[in-house]
Amino acid sequence: MKRRNFIRNSSHAGLAFGLLGLYACKDAKKKDSNEMGSAVEEESAEPFFKLSLAQWSIHKMIREDGVDPYTFAEKAKNWGFTGLEYVSQLYNPELSDANYSEEAMAAFVEKSNAEAKKHGLENVLIMIDGQGNLAVNDEAERNETVEKHKKWVDAAAAMGCHAIRVNLNGSMVPEEWKASAVDGLTKLATYAKTKNINILVENHGGLSSNGALQAEVMEAVNLDNCGSLPDFGNFCITRNEDWSCKVEYDKYKGVAELMPYAKAVSAKSNEFNAEGNDIGIDYYKMMKLVKDAGYTGFVGVEYEGKVLSEEEGIKATRDLLLKVAKELS
Repeated sequence: MKRRNFIRNSSHAGLAFGLLGLYACKDAKKKDSNEMGSAVEEESAEPFFKLSLAQWSIHKMIREDGVDPYTFAEKAKNWGFTGLEYVSQLYNPELSDANYSEEAMAAFVEKSNAEAKKHGLENVLIMIDGQGNLAVNDEAERNETVEKHKKWVDAAAAMGCHAIRVNLNGSMVPEEWKASAVDGLTKLATYAKTKNINILVENHGGLSSNGALQAEVMEAVNLDNCGSLPDFGNFCITRNEDWSCKVEYDKYKGVAELMPYAKAVSAKSNEFNAEGNDIGIDYYKMMKLVKDAGYTGFVGVEYEGKVLSEEEGIKATRDLLLKVAKELS
């Protein structure tokens, strides 16, 4: 090859390699930029659900330490929550001593609304206890229970909540329980529909903790404002005298059966390991069931552990939910 041709060819080759290098650099920068963008997007991605705090998580503070239940909104705000799930029994004896009078209920609503507004939080639901069970066999008692719950439906409506949670304990004979449950729920939900309030059943002991049976009740009631509130940990059907669980329903099966009817979700937690995972509940598995059901509403933190303080346990549960949300995104 002549020297002139060699130089010319070498120059072309150098130019080609230079251009390749330039494009390679540009591609690398573009790739780095895309990867960085993905990382930032992943880091800032919102979870597929909203975070609410179940007031039961601070029941020891209220009952044992004398904390004012009306500081609930302030605490929830400070701990990073946007929704509030009230527990009716934590406002006793204020309400019970007044026999849940119209004046006492109005005061509860007014003070709760003022605190929620002050701290910019959303009232989500009220968990109702001590007002009877909607699945008792005795029809007169069942009707009385429905009437007792109506004032809570009214309170929930006045607070801008979307639901109340009720208890569905009663007979331990499945067919008896189912018939009574359908009757009680239908009567209450029919009234609640006029107030734009949902009636939610939590798996909360007895046959309400049998996921398949509760799902049958939901199908039988067949009202769009009657649904479930799956709790990750309340699947004990019967207990021993020392309150240890005697018969427990499979929690993952139960949540899967209840999620098609879910209008709220309760993230129960107890104890945590060194990695921050709940010892008794696989949160990844649970939250995958929740996500796969298409649920995007509030998930309420309900800490019931004894090792961590209530504040520490609430924060640990919150952080676990957010960690799992990223893993599922």
